[in-house]
Amino acid sequence: MPYRDFPNGMTSPRTRQRLVEQLRAKGIDNEKVLSVMGQVPRHFFVDEALARRAYDDDALPIGHSQTISQPYIVALMTSELIRDNQTRKVLEIGTGSGYQTAILSQLFDQVFTVERIASLYKSAISRLIKLNVGNVRFLHGDGYRGWPEHQPYDGIIVTAAPAEVPYALLEQLAPGGKMLIPVGDKEQNLYVIRNTGDGFTQRLIEPVRFVPLIPSRQ
Repeated sequence: MPYRDFPNGMTSPRTRQRLVEQLRAKGIDNEKVLSVMGQVPRHFFVDEALARRAYDDDALPIGHSQTISQPYIVALMTSELIRDNQTRKVLEIGTGSGYQTAILSQLFDQVFTVERIASLYKSAISRLIKLNVGNVRFLHGDGYRGWPEHQPYDGIIVTAAPAEVPYALLEQLAPGGKMLIPVGDKEQNLYVIRNTGDGFTQRLIEPVRFVPLIPSRQ
């Protein structure tokens, strides 16, 4: 899908390009992903007091003990998801600020995203509406359960870490589809899990640090 024009806001093209070059230096080489990372206004997804740090390659707090992920991790997970160029329909577990959602919206036809915390859910919807993003559907719910009504998904991206891979998410992954998920408690690793049609394969990417995936009390 063609990229939308996001407002420049407080940042200059040079500021965003500096972030892109940092990502490239860390090994991100998918030019589509780098282009989108250079367009989406990350400062729009953080508190105004943190806006000056929005284009640093760091995770930042967004309240409720949650974070907006480090740009490198966003780019890495998105690059792995897009690698085979067959992913059209994506499920995101953990909308958070909506930043990863906005990145996905520029690269995939349909994005379904689930958020447990009501205030984050509402603010993410508001931000993406203001950015004129129209191919995302939102659910306030339990990430462990996914969004079965719209399964199967070509790709699933999980932005918080469960102790073990939720079986419900595996069930919602289409044959040939893949899931990017951090797994673990004190020590976490990022994995690519692929549905082969006959079972699942798993590939370790690298150690990571995410907030925990917490079941909803609803």
